[in-house]
Amino acid sequence: MARPKKLYEGKAKILFEGPEPGTLVQYFKDDATAFHNKKRGTITGKGVLNNRISEYLMLRLEEIGVPTHFIRRLNMREQLVREVEIIPLKVAIRNAAAGSLARRFGMADGTPLPRSIVEYFYKKDELEKPVVSEEHITAFGWATVQDLDDMMAMALRINDFLSGLFLGIGIRLVDIKLEFGRLYHDNGDIQIILADEISPDTCRLWDIATGERLDKDRFRLELGNVERAYQEVAKRLGIIPESAPHDLQGPETVQ
Repeated sequence: MARPKKLYEGKAKILFEGPEPGTLVQYFKDDATAFHNKKRGTITGKGVLNNRISEYLMLRLEEIGVPTHFIRRLNMREQLVREVEIIPLKVAIRNAAAGSLARRFGMADGTPLPRSIVEYFYKKDELEKPVVSEEHITAFGWATVQDLDDMMAMALRINDFLSGLFLGIGIRLVDIKLEFGRLYHDNGDIQIILADEISPDTCRLWDIATGERLDKDRFRLELGNVERAYQEVAKRLGIIPESAPHDLQGPETVQ
């Protein structure tokens, strides 16, 4: 059997044709990038862990009625997902100051915010993913007002739910970046759903007791023990990575 056709390769994942119309196979790589692709490296086993973590969190969100592109996990590094038209925005929900928000406003990392702040970033690495307003988004046709309303409502609900989930395992959700896509139904309806992944690549996760960072900031800031941090998140979520000969460097054939 021929391997499925590669459709797109990003910094952390590869997308292949799915076994059925309207589906894709999403493959998780160990590659890591930071600072708009200026820093690159490898986090051994990251793809396996992020596949399992994202699967778990997507399923939990589906349980509370958040529509996602996730269908099922295929193996150690691959998921079957619904094909969507990705909206070229990252939606960031910030519960405390960190990263670019802290730098822009001269705040110390971890400074509490008066309320969760939502920011939109245009997905262009060559432009260093600029912060954009709703005016930019609607004027340039990236999303409609209704799209933004749907994305905002889902983003806040996701943040509230995951903040509580992580709190229960001793982790503070400092911030999270989400991506959304348009799912085109056969009857002509268009639905905005959660896409991409939710993992330590896309969230800032700090240990509540110690403040230890358990996310990609360990790679960004060269703090060391990156693999152990990702493993700790998976351990607290109750995820035990499988040890099987299917942890391949390339995609498997989907039947």
